[in-house]
Amino acid sequence: MAAGGWTYAALAQQVEVDPKSVERWVNLGRIPRRATALQAAKALGEDVHALWPALRQARPARAISPELVALYQQRADLPVSTFTDLLTQARERIDILVYAAVFLHEAYPRLNELLTERAAEGCTVRIAIGDPDSDTVQACGQEERFGHGIESRCRLALMHYKPLTGTPGIEVRTHSTTLYCADDQQLVNAHVWGVNAYAAPVRHLRRHETGGMFDTYAESFDAVWATATPVREEG
Repeated sequence: MAAGGWTYAALAQQVEVDPKSVERWVNLGRIPRRATALQAAKALGEDVHALWPALRQARPARAISPELVALYQQRADLPVSTFTDLLTQARERIDILVYAAVFLHEAYPRLNELLTERAAEGCTVRIAIGDPDSDTVQACGQEERFGHGIESRCRLALMHYKPLTGTPGIEVRTHSTTLYCADDQQLVNAHVWGVNAYAAPVRHLRRHETGGMFDTYAESFDAVWATATPVREEG
């Protein structure tokens, strides 16, 4: 707060709480409600889980499926370390299928380096980004009331990943949907009509046996990848 010139009163006004509440967050370690914490983190330009690590806990998975490791109420609940740990542990393959997910590069600037390192160690890395000119992405922008915002994020994502084109073991293509996959684990961000991806639920899956949920999503990725358009190296 000090670095950004924020006072208790200013932040309290921004997130619509009492200044004493902000003072308790700072001095007494109190944890605000999740929605308030997200507002405060956005205002401060910080990762909400860096400010309040206790908010990163996944809800216990209550399901008969042995593949469900954890269920997160919304993607914003996942710390960036969940994504990076998944990628760091991969030994065979990394599949990233998103519209944009620019939050990954913004929160973890070493993402391209990490993917390059994994590829150098023998991982096959496949990255599919939403085509900003596609009807699907434009429809999603209307659905989520972001207008052209999603198209802009897709273009930004392509700018982030384009330096990886031409890197041995890494291929970037354009398409759309949302799935993060590494070896035998997946983070699946559900699509909810009219809800932005950061507020939609995420399932953390681990392959248990063939023919389960994991394989359903993995096969879906392969089907999308087969029709995706390669991003060419410039020059």
